[in-house]
Amino acid sequence: MKKLTVRLVFIVVGGTLGLTYLPFLWTTILSQPNVLLNNVFTNFLLGALILWVLSLFLANAAVRLVDRVEKNLSKQNPMTLLFGSIGFIIGLLIAVLISQLFNRSPLFLLNTVVPIILMLFFGYIGARVGTTRIDEWRKVFNFRRREKETSPEITDAQPDQNYHHYKILDTNILIDGRIYDIVKTGFLEGTLLVPNFVLYELQYIADSADSIKRVRGRRGLDILNKLQNENIIPVEMYEGDFEDIPEVDSKLIQLAKKVNGVIVTNDYNLNKVIEFQNVQVLNINQLAKSLKPRVIPGEEMNVMVVKNGSERQQGVGYLDDGTMVVVEDGKFYINEKVDVVVTSALQTDAGRMIFARLAHANRGIPDHADGNNKHNNNHSNNRNNNRDNRH
Repeated sequence: MKKLTVRLVFIVVGGTLGLTYLPFLWTTILSQPNVLLNNVFTNFLLGALILWVLSLFLANAAVRLVDRVEKNLSKQNPMTLLFGSIGFIIGLLIAVLISQLFNRSPLFLLNTVVPIILMLFFGYIGARVGTTRIDEWRKVFNFRRREKETSPEITDAQPDQNYHHYKILDTNILIDGRIYDIVKTGFLEGTLLVPNFVLYELQYIADSADSIKRVRGRRGLDILNKLQNENIIPVEMYEGDFEDIPEVDSKLIQLAKKVNGVIVTNDYNLNKVIEFQNVQVLNINQLAKSLKPRVIPGEEMNVMVVKNGSERQQGVGYLDDGTMVVVEDGKFYINEKVDVVVTSALQTDAGRMIFARLAHANRGIPDHADGNNKHNNNHSNNRNNNRDNRH
């Protein structure tokens, strides 16, 4: 079907060129006018026939070119296509107006070649201006509507300083999965924005030969599908790309600057880079750290010791929220639940550690135990004295 369409285009273009240029050709090569050759029907038919013959050899290449253009256009943001087309049309109109100055020239170079060059140049400039300044054009078209819908009091409040409509998700946050639970609570507002290059990275991880990476990638895709299907919060896909930037993290930063968004991540290193770039970031690890209950020295808790610690006789357990608890002399109680008393807590960027000792270590040894020990010692001494007297 595409090949047939391409050939029809060739035929129409050939007929049009025949109607336009063949009369000049006949006038040049014929000494006397020939009505049989130089007429509308013959010129159109001959031009269409020539281009149809060429289409037999060029149709496949033209179809491949059309497929490539169609594929590239499908990856573009609809707003990019819209404003790019508007800019291209405006550029062509400017070129047509300027070309009127050269149309009356008898020189072929001025009346034909120069207008074509002007159309190509101004069309390209218009398309570039339309695609690279999308945010500015959107503000221009929406200005009147915002002026009607927004009261002066709200405008004076300048909410854009503290509010970011787009929450941009990175690859790690989708693989982590906690973003789904946070969204369900309703703490996030605005629109979740998932760039195409993040989706491609997830697909690459999901297709990895490493089974662990494959599971993580598929979990990220499942979380994204849940967010889209359950409609808890609007989710949009960003179709554009920054082809001159190879790293996904750098693309995220550039996208956040472009749409005035905030990046949602759990990557510690990316968090530091984003802050250095003066871009807003929401780190769910910091959120989780802030929500953990505070503990004070002397507070008692119950914890299961699951493994040995790094120091001698230490045991390690974990609270329900994943906080590590290091128990002194805990190595003797592995796989047992014990009561412990908090001695100190250490807060780091990677998380929190609680140091504790066994609760019964604070209670001391009972008095009756001391009495029994004294009685046993006296009995042992008397037995030794009797043995010496016997000898």
